[in-house]
Amino acid sequence: MPLRVLSMALGVFLLFMGLDKIDWLVDDGFLTRRLEEWRGTARPPARWYLETFAIPGAPVFARVVPLAELATAAALILGVWVRRAAALAMLMVINFHFASDIIFRYDYLINAYGLPILGGLAALALNRAKLPMSVAR
Repeated sequence: MPLRVLSMALGVFLLFMGLDKIDWLVDDGFLTRRLEEWRGTARPPARWYLETFAIPGAPVFARVVPLAELATAAALILGVWVRRAAALAMLMVINFHFASDIIFRYDYLINAYGLPILGGLAALALNRAKLPMSVAR
């Protein structure tokens, strides 16, 4: 039961993260501006990632990220494909944290969007048992 509560809580978190990015679906400039801001202060590995993948891919990522966050949110809330959804969400979170160049900083250890979210998603992704009160059979 505790993992089911965790699944629903992280699902609600991702739901609101996705809703917060809904404008990206019609204007990729929101994401592009954020990535450009990060590039200005990023250390070399994150800057390379931003310049090579994130910024050139921003028009696509601006559409994919909100939809993926909403889809993983629905899966975690409903209890459908929880392991897959948690693994996908974890990859998205790591991607954003690497691009923002926070993942290897001390601040990351006390950031509520960091280890607590990744730890919860990892627990769900690695769990093999069926979660109670799930829509999935």
